[in-house]
Amino acid sequence: MNPYFITANDFDAFVTKMSKDKKVIGPKAKKQKFVFGEIKSADHLRLDYDVTILPPKKVFTPTCQTLVTFDGDKFEGNVDNDGVILFGVHFYDIRGIDITDLLFRENNRDVNYLAKREASTIVGSNIQNVSKRSFWGSIGTSDSGPKGHDAFLTKMDGGYVLECLTQKGEDLVKFGNWSKASAAQVSEAEKINKDVMDKCSQKLSHSSSEIAEKVRNSFDNQELWSNLAEDCFSCGSCNTVCPTCYCFDVQDKWNLNQVSGMRNRYWDSCLTEDFAKVSLGAGSEENFRETRGERFRHRIMRKATYLNEKLGTPACVGCGRCSAACTADIADPVNVINKIMEV
Repeated sequence: MNPYFITANDFDAFVTKMSKDKKVIGPKAKKQKFVFGEIKSADHLRLDYDVTILPPKKVFTPTCQTLVTFDGDKFEGNVDNDGVILFGVHFYDIRGIDITDLLFRENNRDVNYLAKREASTIVGSNIQNVSKRSFWGSIGTSDSGPKGHDAFLTKMDGGYVLECLTQKGEDLVKFGNWSKASAAQVSEAEKINKDVMDKCSQKLSHSSSEIAEKVRNSFDNQELWSNLAEDCFSCGSCNTVCPTCYCFDVQDKWNLNQVSGMRNRYWDSCLTEDFAKVSLGAGSEENFRETRGERFRHRIMRKATYLNEKLGTPACVGCGRCSAACTADIADPVNVINKIMEV
């Protein structure tokens, strides 16, 4: 596929025309922060964002998603296959989507996720401002980078370079006055994206393989995990904002007639007290991660070691959202992992 260039003067017209023809979801301002929301004109788009409150996974797995509606013995699946253009996604969030793609495609395919995901177009964008809690520059990976996008946009002096990776990416060029990018422009885009990798103020002090081994070996150190989780409120905020957390709860909601209703799934959080609670019947129950330390340990194990072999990378992308969302300021993976490595 070909790289293209558009001038800064023509870029706004491109975004506006694209958003009039397709549903575009991109970063936009929400008071002093940023969220992914519908972009109806270039004025809404904020490619200079540092990080959004919630990751773009919410486009494909909403916080509440209706799976089935039913009425008596009749039922109907609710599969949303209306694609969108997810525009302006930072590389770490693309990696988060890559991880979710793999997990939702293997074994029993999750059609409710994949229908919308596979109908959509994802356009990445370079990082213009770095969140103070981010550490994506030190998250190791065995591959060359994220793969789940269709095009990647890089802002530079005078305009933007668009590297199209799939036909869906190529199809966007028709909305703007794009020309073939020169070799110098492509080289400049590569340099911009390479240079930003050193801009994170927070860094992990060891490689991903070293971290995975040490974290796994610390499993039985109950005193360590109890101390790390001492101030945890078990609120689940760190799970809620994570781009690679994908646990959900399924609940049936009945209408007043007690005949019809719907089956919904909701985001769930392994840090909450009830997450690992199961019924034993006869009114009794068992919680197999009863303490805060056990739940805190499970989260760090999932992010740093459990899935590394399957994913070829940690199940953490270094966005820093969990650090910013934690009321007690104890969820920061950099602080937690560096402490573990010192034990």
